Amino acid sequence: MIQIMTTNPQMEIITHDPADGVYATTDDYVHAVEVRNAQRLLFVSGTMGLDPSGAAGATLDGQLDLVWTNLRAILASAGMTVDNIVRLTSYLRDASYAEPNAAARVKALGGRTVPTTAIVVQTLVSDWLVEIEVVAAG
Repeated sequence: MIQIMTTNPQMEIITHDPADGVYATTDDYVHAVEVRNAQRLLFVSGTMGLDPSGAAGATLDGQLDLVWTNLRAILASAGMTVDNIVRLTSYLRDASYAEPNAAARVKALGGRTVPTTAIVVQTLVSDWLVEIEVVAAG
């Protein structure tokens, strides 16, 4: 299935989710996104669930809230919103964080699907539970 989403008059975001020749996706996952007529790309470093003083949120949910608050601020500094995100990678300290992370992503993106990857890493600082990096287009 191909879905065209317009985030501005110049740019198109087209999802590619073929039904044949590849495994099926779920409601919160898409195989690929094509971006047409983008004038800018923004590559956001891995963003942590830290408050403005640099302290980590006490819980996974707290850190996920902070990550998305921080991502919104970073995107806003470039004149973008979460609607501009076209790729997302999550780094999780534990595999059990996958479902809450996916739920936070779906909520933050308003149900819009983008290509995502979640990787379990044990090299995060001990009180950092999740790190998310994104690519945005505008």
